[in-house]
Amino acid sequence: MKNKVQKYWDHNVSNWKIATAPIGSNEFFREIELYRFSKLSYLPQRVDFNGYPGKRLLDVGCGLGNDLARFVAGGAEGVGIDISQTAVELAAKNFDHRGLAAEFLQMDGENMSFADDSFDVVYCHTVLHFTPDPEALIKEIYRVLKPGGVAILMTINRHSWLYFLHRLAKLKIDYMDSPVFNKYTYAEFEKMLSPFDRIKISSERFPVRTEVHSGIKATIYNKFFVDVYNALPKKLIGKTGYHLLAFAEKINQPKAEEQ
Repeated sequence: MKNKVQKYWDHNVSNWKIATAPIGSNEFFREIELYRFSKLSYLPQRVDFNGYPGKRLLDVGCGLGNDLARFVAGGAEGVGIDISQTAVELAAKNFDHRGLAAEFLQMDGENMSFADDSFDVVYCHTVLHFTPDPEALIKEIYRVLKPGGVAILMTINRHSWLYFLHRLAKLKIDYMDSPVFNKYTYAEFEKMLSPFDRIKISSERFPVRTEVHSGIKATIYNKFFVDVYNALPKKLIGKTGYHLLAFAEKINQPKAEEQ
C-alpha cells in the first residue's frame, strides 16, 4: 500500500488544474499558493505562521512546501518530509525561488528516523486522511515532539457539508481517488489524538465558489448553495466544516510502558 501511496503522490503532487505556469517555476508555486489559501482562508486565521521564531518545526507531508515557507518566513527553523520524492524536490525548488532555507527529506511519516523529542512544533495538514495508518503517524508525531511542544493536525470531517454533497449529488472531491482516503467524526479524531495531553479541535473550511469545476452542477453550487449555506446560523453549521483542525500539546514525558 505504501508503494501505491508514494506513486500516487509522485504523480499528483504537481497535478493542480488551477496552475497554468510550467511545473517548478516561481509562477507555478505562486498560483497554487494563492488558490490554496483562497480555499483554506481559515489557515492564516487559525495558524500563526509567524508565531514560532527560533523554533524547530517539522512539516509532515510537506507537499510543495507552501505552508512550511510561511513558517520559515516567520522565523521558524524548518524541516519538511514527504513520502513523495517528487514533492521533496519541488519543495526545495519552491524555497530556492523564495530565497528561504529548510531541510527536505523523503521519509515515511509513520516511521520517522528522527530521535525522540526533536521538534518544538509538528505541522501535519492534508495528510492524515491519505496515510494507511494514521494512528501510527500520530504516535510518531507525538514521539518526535518535545515536551512543551504543539502539534497542528488536520483531517477530513465525515459529517461535513462537502462529503454530504458528494454523497447526494456525486460532487467530485479532490484526490478522493487516492489509494487511501479516510474520514473521521469529532469523537474518532479526538480518540486518535489520545497520546497528547491537551487537545483543541475545531471544524473549518466552509463553502467557497469553485474555480476549477464547470457545468450545471458547478453553476448551481456557486450561485445557490454557497451563499445560502454560509448565511445559515452558526449554530446549525458550526460543526459541518470539511476539515477538522486540532492543536494538540505534549506536556509530559511518555509513560514508562509507552517508551
